Amino acid sequence: MAETLFSKIIRGEIPCDKVYEDDTSLAFRDINPQGPTHILVIPKAEIEDVSQVEEGSGLMDHQIAVANQIAKDEGIAEEGYRLVINKGANGGQSVDHLHVHLIGGRQLTWPPG
Repeated sequence: MAETLFSKIIRGEIPCDKVYEDDTSLAFRDINPQGPTHILVIPKAEIEDVSQVEEGSGLMDHQIAVANQIAKDEGIAEEGYRLVINKGANGGQSVDHLHVHLIGGRQLTWPPG
């Protein structure tokens, strides 16, 4: 996998507004938020996109559990929030490192665009 912005953030070479970190995941506020709360949850492992997640790895279970806990911590769990995973250019993926968008804090519209 090619070096990405997220690789540098994981290594601490680029600062981020961190909201969560454990041995396998990092979560931080998006620099271009699409809602009052917009947090990215990323695996520390170099995984380019969701199509590379191995069945049974538990990776996505953990990413979603982290996002759900952050939603509670941010006070948006009761009203609702959206989890988004983009894949590839046509899917809107702008950084080639798997990431889950946690977006909330306002009424979200559908379809997303």
